[in-house]
Parts: sequence; structure tokens; C-alpha cells
Amino acid sequence: MTPPPTSLAEPPIVTRTIPVPSAPVAAPRVTAPATATGGVLILAAILTVALNLRVAVTSLGPLLDEVRTGLGLSGAAAGFVTTLPTIAFAGVGALTPWLVRRFAAARVLVVAMLLLGVGQLLRIATDSSLVFVATSALALAGIAVANIMLPMLVKQHFPHRAGLVTGAYTTSLTLGTSVAAASAVPIAHAFGSWRAGLGVWAALALVAVLLWAPLALRAPRPVRRATATASSRIRPGRTRLGRAMALYFGLQSLSGYAVMGWLAQLFRDAGYHPQTAGLLLAGVTAAGVPVALVMPTMATRLRTLRPLVLVMSAASAASYVGLALAPHGGALAWVLLLAIGQGAFPLILATIGLRARTAAGTVALSGFAQSSGYVIAALGPLLVGLLYEQTGGWTAPIGFLLVALVGQTLAGLAIARPRYIEDELK
Repeated sequence: MTPPPTSLAEPPIVTRTIPVPSAPVAAPRVTAPATATGGVLILAAILTVALNLRVAVTSLGPLLDEVRTGLGLSGAAAGFVTTLPTIAFAGVGALTPWLVRRFAAARVLVVAMLLLGVGQLLRIATDSSLVFVATSALALAGIAVANIMLPMLVKQHFPHRAGLVTGAYTTSLTLGTSVAAASAVPIAHAFGSWRAGLGVWAALALVAVLLWAPLALRAPRPVRRATATASSRIRPGRTRLGRAMALYFGLQSLSGYAVMGWLAQLFRDAGYHPQTAGLLLAGVTAAGVPVALVMPTMATRLRTLRPLVLVMSAASAASYVGLALAPHGGALAWVLLLAIGQGAFPLILATIGLRARTAAGTVALSGFAQSSGYVIAALGPLLVGLLYEQTGGWTAPIGFLLVALVGQTLAGLAIARPRYIEDELK
């Protein structure tokens, strides 16, 4: 029985008698875990990172009023804070393919999780709104790097189970999102401060560091110049598929982050107790767990993604209309419909792997779609916050989300047909 792979960023080792491919678009070969034990350990490490990817964001939404009061944030400043995740994900995420070409993936992930944990601790130790924003950005930078890397790792180490593993890690991400949203207010009340409700999640980042550290210590330094050059030649932004992927990712993220940042406030304005509003926000992600689990597998088995795109868009539209007309009376129904609509997120993560032939193509497409998409997504929480502050209600913000949903649907239909990013570059 051979040992598990020691570097997640490296292609499988070849013998000296086998020549290294010299094709102009040579890419890293994908590799499955060498042993069952190694596969389980890598999967556990991936799922732990996924569990961390949204808790720093969704724990803030239910406590936003308390944070605004404690730090003296205006409505516009609060809107910027809720937009900060997408800004960080766009800016730092764009650097991730470069990092992966130069450093072992395990080492990159250890640093990313350290940034996340330290940033979460530092932001609760300040009374300055500027320091709060800066340290939040530090934490979000760690998330941004991991966002880009996970689809690549799935493609590289679980090529024949990509749908199942993608479903598993998006479920883990969703669970973390849900638990943080539901428990942030109770934790804050138990300790008498909003700071506890935000800072406790740094412990999860520490667990991820402990899991990845042994792999990072054993990981050799990437030295294959030909592979790095080939990877850098894959430019998804020059293709229709790459641009459509970025647009779909961006618009579904615009909706997702607007919901994470402001849905609890909407329910509070509708008359719900703050803790109940947090639970309703958590309900979106909790109800989304089965959706996240099955969506990637369905995507890998269907010939076209058109039915999935249309069903999720219809669910989102119905939820938005319901939130505008009857936010209190029909809250549970709108939460359930919104959870179905938010299935666009696991769908696009699965589609990134489905639209690339190689690990190099996957990380290039993931980097472009996510970093470019988050530029678009950054408008969501910010514009929702500005519209809410200017109008004093939720009709205009929800109208904006409905318009964005139309664009999301059109982009989704454009990526529904099976094809590969490498083929469009030829």
C-alpha cells in the first residue's frame, strides 16, 4: 500500500523513463488519493476548510445592528462592511492561481487559514471602525484563497467522484454558514457582547490549520516550470464560456451576499425578534443543505443544466416577491424558496469542474470566474444597503435583486451546454 500524496498542488509523480509532456497547453495530471486512508484524510481536510468559508460573514448579519451601535457605523458604512467579502474575494482570489503555481497547495491553505483565524480575533479586539474593517479584510483574504483552490483540489484528487465530493464540501460550507447565522446572537447574549458572537469562530480556522500543517510540512516545493507556464496560458477571460461563467457566478453571489448581509434585518423590520430573525437567516442555509448535497451530482449526470437553472431562478423570483409583499406571514415559505434558489452556488462550483478538462484549466477557470464574479457581487450588499437607507423600506432593494436575477438566468442558460474551456482557447 503506497502512502497518500504529500503535495496537493503537484501532479502525480512520474518515473524517469516517462517523458514529461511538452505540448504547449500541457496541464497537471489529475490524481486520485493513493490509499483509502489518504483519501479520507484529504477529504476531511477539504471539508474542514469548507466549514470555515462563510462563518466570518454570516455571523455578522444577525449582529449587524449591535456592531453598528458598538462601533458607530453609519448605514452606508454598514453596507460597505457587508460588501467587503466580495471585494476581498475578487482582489485576493485573482492572485490564487499565481500562488498555486509557486507554492504547495497545503502550505497556501495553512497560511490562508491562519489569516482567517488571526483576522477574526483581531477584529473583535478593537473599538475602531477602521481597524474592524481592516482586520475583517485580513480574515476574508484567507477565505478568498481557499475559495479558488477547492474546485482544483476536487478535480485533482477526486476526478471520478467530483460531483459527490463537490456536494460534500458545499454541504460543509452550507452547514458552517447556517450554524454561524443561527448561533451568533445566542452566543453574544450568553457572553454579554457581540464580540463573542463574532470571535468564537476563529477556533474553526485553528482546526483547519492543524489538519493541513502535516501535509504542508511534507509538501515539496513546486519546480515544474513547463506546467506552470502551461497553466498560465489558460486565459478564460478570452472565451465566451469564461465570461458567462463569471457573470453567472457574480450574479448568484450578488444575491447570496445581499441575503446574508440584510435578510436578518428585513425580518427584524417585519417585526421578528433579533434571535428569530437570525434563525430565519440560518433557515435559508439549513434548508439549502440537501440542495447543496445533491445539486453537484445532478449537474454531472444531466446532459444540459437548463432545467436546474430555470428551477432555481423561478424559486428565487417567487421568494423575492413574497418577501416584498408578506415578509412576516409567509416567512417560512420564502426561506424555503430562497434556499432552493441559492442552489445556484453549488451548481456553479460543480460547473467549474465540468467545464475544464484539466486541473490547470479548473484552477484558471475557478480563479477567473470567482475573482471577476465577486467584482459583480460586490454591488449587491452595497446597493441593497444604499437603497434601504434612502427609501426606508425593502421594495426597491428587492426590485434590484429581481433585475439581477434576470441577468443570472440568461448567463446560466449560456453555460448550460457541455463544453470545455481548453477547447475554446484553440
